[in-house]
Amino acid sequence: MDFPSEIIIVPVLFIALPWMIMHYITKWKTAATITTDDEVLLEELYSLAKRLDERMDTVERLVASDNPDFQPRRLVHDKEVDNQQLRELEEMLAEKKGSAR
Repeated sequence: MDFPSEIIIVPVLFIALPWMIMHYITKWKTAATITTDDEVLLEELYSLAKRLDERMDTVERLVASDNPDFQPRRLVHDKEVDNQQLRELEEMLAEKKGSAR
């Protein structure tokens, strides 16, 4: 008695194969997006970096007031181009917070 191979091949080709392809496409797309937890972590890291930058400015001002020969070691101090990018980022974060509420 011959077992008809079409009973196995047809469902595999028309059901299992497309299901596997769609499953892995969905997994790939969801893995490429930033989750809400990632956004919260990035926002916390940004605020921490901003606070550390402000502290560094304060320390440099204090040291410069005590020692007139002090030269700041930072490559760029309070550069307007950098500040513009930071303002844009802050506006985007504020807009994101406003739309989330």
